[in-house]
Amino acid sequence: MAIWILNASAIDPVSGEKETLHLRVAEGKVAQRLSGAEKPDTSGHEVIDAAGKLISPGFIDMHVHLREPGFEYKETIASGTRSAAKGGFTTIAPMPNTRPVTDNAETVRFVLDKARAEGVVRVLPYAAITKNELGRELTDFPALKEAGAIGFTDDGVGVQNAQMMKNAMAAAQALGMPIIAHCEDDTLVEGAAVTEGEFAKRHGLKGIPNESEAIHVGRDILLAEATGVHYHVCHVSTEQSIRLIRLGKSVGVNVTTEVCPHHLLLSDEDIPDSMDANWKMNPPLRTPKDVEACIRGLEDGTIDIIVTDHAPHSGEEKARGMARAPFGIVGLETAFPLLYTKFVRTGRWTLGFLLGKLTREPARVFGLPYGTLDVGAPADLTLIDLDTEREVDPASFASQGRNTPFAGWKLYGWPALTMVEGNVVWTDNGGTNR
Repeated sequence: MAIWILNASAIDPVSGEKETLHLRVAEGKVAQRLSGAEKPDTSGHEVIDAAGKLISPGFIDMHVHLREPGFEYKETIASGTRSAAKGGFTTIAPMPNTRPVTDNAETVRFVLDKARAEGVVRVLPYAAITKNELGRELTDFPALKEAGAIGFTDDGVGVQNAQMMKNAMAAAQALGMPIIAHCEDDTLVEGAAVTEGEFAKRHGLKGIPNESEAIHVGRDILLAEATGVHYHVCHVSTEQSIRLIRLGKSVGVNVTTEVCPHHLLLSDEDIPDSMDANWKMNPPLRTPKDVEACIRGLEDGTIDIIVTDHAPHSGEEKARGMARAPFGIVGLETAFPLLYTKFVRTGRWTLGFLLGKLTREPARVFGLPYGTLDVGAPADLTLIDLDTEREVDPASFASQGRNTPFAGWKLYGWPALTMVEGNVVWTDNGGTNR
C-alpha cells in the first residue's frame, strides 16, 4: 500500500529554509511532494501524521563495524542494522576486518546475503585491500567488485608498505573504485592506548602521536596524485592530517575524508581518571586543538562527511581496562542527537549543514543514489523528534554493544521512525520491523 506522510517539517537543501510538506511514497520511491498548504487525497493510502517531526533523507554511514562473520558475540548483521535503523541510518558500509576477513568474493556475498535475509537497512560492504589485512598481497579487486564490494580498505590497520599502497591505488583506479585508508604508522603506536597528551602524561602512559596518522595521510595523498585514484581517509583526527588534506584538495588531488562525532565532541582531557575503557578508541581522543581543527575542517569543507565508526565490543572485553581493552565505541544510535544538541541547538551549525554531512555529502562522495527526498528517489527517510530531551541509556541500545563514553548525556534530536525503500523498519514505539 502507498503511504502519505503528512505535515512533516523539512529543511530545503538549497535555501536551508524550513518548510512543511506532505510526502507520498509508493513502490519504494518518493512518488509525490506537496507543500504544507496543499491538501493531498489520502484515500486508499496508509497515513503517517508527522506533525511536530522533522523529515530527513535517511542517514548514510560509510564506516561501521558489523562484526559478522566471526565476532557475533560483539554484533551481528541483524543487531547492527537494527541499531542503524534506530539511529536514523538507512545505508551503512561495514568494514572488512571480520573473521574471516572480507577479502574474497565468497565472504562479500555472505555479508550481502545475510543483510538481505536478516538486516533491516541497506548494507554496502567494503572488501580488504590485502589478503587477511596483512599488507603482503593484494586481494582480487575485480572479483571483489563483481561480488558487490563498494571499495577497498584494510581498516583497523594501516597499509605499511608504500609500494603496496601505490599498487592498490592503481588497481582500484583501473576499476573506478575508491581506496579507503586507515592511516597509522605502526612503528609509532605499539603499546599505546591513548593520544600523546595530558591524560597520557598524567597517568604515565605511552601516547599515540599525531604524526602516526599524518605520515600515512601525506604519503597517500602523493600516491593518489600519482595514480588518480579516489582516496578517502578514514576517521581523521589530527590538525596535521587536516592540513595535509586541505593542501591535497587545493592542488586537485581526489582526496576526501570523514570525521566521527567523538572526535568533534571530546578530547583526551575529557577522559576520566578512572581509566574507563569506554573512552578508548582508534584514532584516540586527541587534544582540544585537534578537536577544534576537526570542527573547522568540517565547516570549511576540508572534511567531507560524518561517520560513526560504530565499533561494538563485549562488556567483558571493555572491562579489561585502558591498557588491555580493544579500541572502539558504538555510535549509530547517538550520532545525530549528539551533533544536533551540541552544534545545532547551540547555534554553531545550521540544521541543514548537519543533515547534509549525513545524507547528501556521503552520497556525493561515494556516488550513491541516496540522500535526497526528491521525487523518484528511493524512499529512505527518517522522522526526528527535535524537541524531546532523553538520556543516553546503553541498556536500551538495539546494538549488542554498550561501549559508549556518552552514557547519561541528556540530548535532543532522537529519531522516531525510519523507512527504507518505502518500508517502515523502525519506530520509537514499536521497535524494528522486518
